[in-house]
Amino acid sequence: MSAQQVVPGAARRQLGVEMAVVLLISLGQSAVYAILSIWDKLTREVVLSKQVTTMNSSRTPDRPWLDFAYQVAGTLFPLMPAVLVLYLLWVHRPPDGGPCGCMGFDFRRWKRDLAQGFGVFALIGIAGLAFYLFAVQIGINTQVAPANLAAHWWTVPILVGRALMNGILEEVVMIGYLFTRWAQRGGNQIAILVASAVIRGAYHLYQGFGGFIGNLVMGLVFGWLYLRIKRVMPLVIVHVLLDLVAFLGAGLLVYLPFAPK
Repeated sequence: MSAQQVVPGAARRQLGVEMAVVLLISLGQSAVYAILSIWDKLTREVVLSKQVTTMNSSRTPDRPWLDFAYQVAGTLFPLMPAVLVLYLLWVHRPPDGGPCGCMGFDFRRWKRDLAQGFGVFALIGIAGLAFYLFAVQIGINTQVAPANLAAHWWTVPILVGRALMNGILEEVVMIGYLFTRWAQRGGNQIAILVASAVIRGAYHLYQGFGGFIGNLVMGLVFGWLYLRIKRVMPLVIVHVLLDLVAFLGAGLLVYLPFAPK
């Protein structure tokens, strides 16, 4: 990502409105629902650490093909905000490098992207798991059950698709798009780094305060890395790997020391 040319004053306001609208129809909206969810959990009689947050659940487990259709729709439609921001970067005040090139969302440096992605994953994956277990133990997080699909031939492919969807959606919107538009507006990059991380933490509040803190820290690390390497693709790779381990390895979690029972 090259340094973006700052747009004129009126256009800055337009880009500010655009950013707000994108957030309100995507992950900013998710943050509002997550806040309502944690409010609901905190006002229940059961303590937070004894509650279970389920993800990737079957919709019609007794009708596999209909359930499959639901899961495909639930994987594809959440990607649309990422498609939308790439379209906006293409047709409205396009940044230097185009919608994908401006944020490094391409395969031009795939070997380096993979190396950086796996390297960062190795560093933060264990730390993230340890913090989740710690957060449940001290009572600030729910027990997260990330994979609750009925067992079918399509279960693993759908979970892989969900991991890809989450990685692309969150990193393209929360890092690539927001940082690019903010640079075009002439804003301070530290401000958008912090704001993006706070929003990321907020839309994980449905898991508990551990989910908020862990993803806030991850957002700060990802934002800092993006400002250094100028590419979002390694961050997408890290996010996908984290979700793959969470979704496909969830059944092994109970065998870890101090795992919630």
